[in-house]
Amino acid sequence: MIIERIEPAPLQEHWFRLHLSDGSVLKAQDYVIAEMGLFPGLELDEAGMERLQAALGLASAKNRAVRIVSATGISKGELERRLTQKGEAPDDARAAVEWLSELELLDDARTAEQLVRSAVAKGYGKARIRQILFEKRIPEEYWEDALALVPDMQDAVDQFLGRRLRGRDPDEKELKRVIDALLRRGHSWQDIRAGLRRYSASLEADLEEPYE
Repeated sequence: MIIERIEPAPLQEHWFRLHLSDGSVLKAQDYVIAEMGLFPGLELDEAGMERLQAALGLASAKNRAVRIVSATGISKGELERRLTQKGEAPDDARAAVEWLSELELLDDARTAEQLVRSAVAKGYGKARIRQILFEKRIPEEYWEDALALVPDMQDAVDQFLGRRLRGRDPDEKELKRVIDALLRRGHSWQDIRAGLRRYSASLEADLEEPYE
């Protein structure tokens, strides 16, 4: 296989198109071209083409990994899953994750703390936050330190009740809906019950133990 010409990819800085003698076109970043010593007229045997395809696959995984990490905090496990889901080879996805980790751009402990702070800002309780850490594939060894950042959720419960009830004394159905909503947000029954008592002493009779 012969590289007939190399030309810049339109509107993509640092990317080039490799036009091959069989009519196919490959996209490669400038550093891949430099590292492999590619130039127009270079003839690649079967082993050379395999090395080129492997280099392009790894470069694709690294490039996509950087874009994902730049957009949001993400764990190593979740990043590897998303890369393979988007079509990267499993080995390339794993190598890209290891590469970012070595550059200290990917840190599960730091990501866990970011996720907890974001969840607290949304008013979520500990149960929901634990679910988020599980869903984002944060290793459990980092949970305890991250969850230690969760403050007393009294204010979050009080603010939610204020928004939902707006000073009204709810009837039984509305009270159940409010309690269910707080439970879905990860708050414990004990915190919810205390918040409802703070909201209105008249609710005392309705706050038996149905959610324990």
